[in-house]
Amino acid sequence: MKKILIVFGTRPEAIKMCPLVKELKSRPYFQTLVCVTGQHREMLDQVLNVFDVSPDYDLNIMKKNQTLFDITMSILDKIKALLMKESPDIVLVHGDTSTTFVTALACYYLQIPVGHVEAGLRTYNIYSPYPEEFNRQAVGIISQYNFAPTPLSKSNLIREGKKESSIYVTGNTVIDAMKHTVRDDYTHPELEWVGEDKLIFITAHRRENLGDPMHHMFRAIRRVLDEHPNCKAIYPIHMNPAVREAAEAELGNCEQIHIIEPIEVFDCHNFESRSFLCLTDSGGIQEECPSYGVPVLVMRDTTERPEGIEAGTLKLVGTDEEKIYDTFKLLLENKEEYDKMSKACNPYGDGNACKRIADVLEFGKYEPWNA
Repeated sequence: MKKILIVFGTRPEAIKMCPLVKELKSRPYFQTLVCVTGQHREMLDQVLNVFDVSPDYDLNIMKKNQTLFDITMSILDKIKALLMKESPDIVLVHGDTSTTFVTALACYYLQIPVGHVEAGLRTYNIYSPYPEEFNRQAVGIISQYNFAPTPLSKSNLIREGKKESSIYVTGNTVIDAMKHTVRDDYTHPELEWVGEDKLIFITAHRRENLGDPMHHMFRAIRRVLDEHPNCKAIYPIHMNPAVREAAEAELGNCEQIHIIEPIEVFDCHNFESRSFLCLTDSGGIQEECPSYGVPVLVMRDTTERPEGIEAGTLKLVGTDEEKIYDTFKLLLENKEEYDKMSKACNPYGDGNACKRIADVLEFGKYEPWNA
């Protein structure tokens, strides 16, 4: 039997790791333990409830107005005792959060093997996205198992000197998650409000976009909505007060947009699947929406998911007001341009990533995902 400790702390991590928890727990070969840090709190708990995952450990680090210093020091202090108590054979972390980086660092100090799920994503600008790009590069130095979602992610790792024998192309576990969440019979009062109009789904929260960039983003969206009365937008807003202030200033009195409280992953995936178009500065949505044929405008200057750009499912529009306005408007008014994006293939997975990861850990072999 192999003892696996899975550690995550944010809502996006939970969405992508809970299907893996379920897969590993279904196999008698593994003793699977789950630790959450609580880097996010309410939003994390929502996802755990949807997937019916009960953590064995909760570090509960969340505090009001926490900084990167607070998060790093708190996790590092608390996870040491857990790692020493359980002595896992391997610790699995996900992606690029502070939870991921600090957990991997603690494992390095204790010489515990690390498996990095969603390894190899890169922008090669450690300040964009911040601090995520640094986090994932740093974890890449430490990890012994590198579960890359795509062939491009694998090539990034090889270029950085990782042994090819340590890299496994699995597809992205978020595609696995969507098999559990999207329902044909789903209903919601906000979707009833949209009715037969075109649903525009919005997410915006990135730290590097706070301030003027976020105001530019919201102003562009507002201008397009004002010109297209057959569109209605839903924006589940982030808890960050700075995000809420910018949204209120630019979007607060727009009748065509509903700014709502954060929604559970079950609702989020079903909203995405029914959308005409998504505007986001998030990461996971860049992988999720193409599965539904929903074009995505990425309101960032860089993306660690260039496969979507190459496949035509994503457009990188930055935070410039005019570029967002022009591209958003074009997709609403030009069917040919819209169809190019909506009919592009999804390069991120087939829904079997968790099985591939478990096969590697149990048998030492797997069938690679080929996009």
